[in-house]
Amino acid sequence: MTQIDPYITFDGQCRDAMTFYLECLGGKLELMVIEESPMADQFPAAMQKSILHASLTKDALIILGSDMEGNKGLVKGNNLTLSLSCSSEEEMNHVFSALSTGGKVHCPLEDFFAGRMGTLEDKFGIHWSVFFDNTGSR
Repeated sequence: MTQIDPYITFDGQCRDAMTFYLECLGGKLELMVIEESPMADQFPAAMQKSILHASLTKDALIILGSDMEGNKGLVKGNNLTLSLSCSSEEEMNHVFSALSTGGKVHCPLEDFFAGRMGTLEDKFGIHWSVFFDNTGSR
């Protein structure tokens, strides 16, 4: 496996929080706003200024974030996801299947503009995002 990173969901405060972490930790911050993404037409006008994906990188440290909350809204416990970047599609398929055993798949593995990804909650209530960059851009 390539690495595992914390993925924090914020209630409309992703830009402020990630900017704060940048000030505290240093590094490089990248923000993808919904209206500037290839997925913009899939979201209502009220969400267009929200952060679809944020990445703060400093050396080996990576903190990921978003304003994208799930169907249940944002509640303590589902605001932190372990984001697992896999080194192959085969590894991604195996890990996703294994982690979802006894748990609940929230979004099955599917292609999107930045690769292939799925989300799940394991049998212990831990939220996972399993990702493989099949576009070669990471």
